[in-house]
Amino acid sequence: MTNPSVIICPRCRSNIASIRATSPISGVWTVFGCNTCFYTWRSTEPEENRDPEKYLQVFRLNPADLANLPIVPTIQAKR
Repeated sequence: MTNPSVIICPRCRSNIASIRATSPISGVWTVFGCNTCFYTWRSTEPEENRDPEKYLQVFRLNPADLANLPIVPTIQAKR
């Protein structure tokens, strides 16, 4: 049996995810975020964006590979 209080990231399957925001009207929506791969998702998104079992394999990340991903260049400020 799984623990419903543990939030699993759909993208990397880390259990180090948490609630980032909730709607001003209770229960309308919740924003979750992963502390491992930084994926964020809303409770109102389609299942394939929020359910780890239905998240598309092509978009999954392995937490062990994150350190080897290329560094994203910074965006220069407007002048």
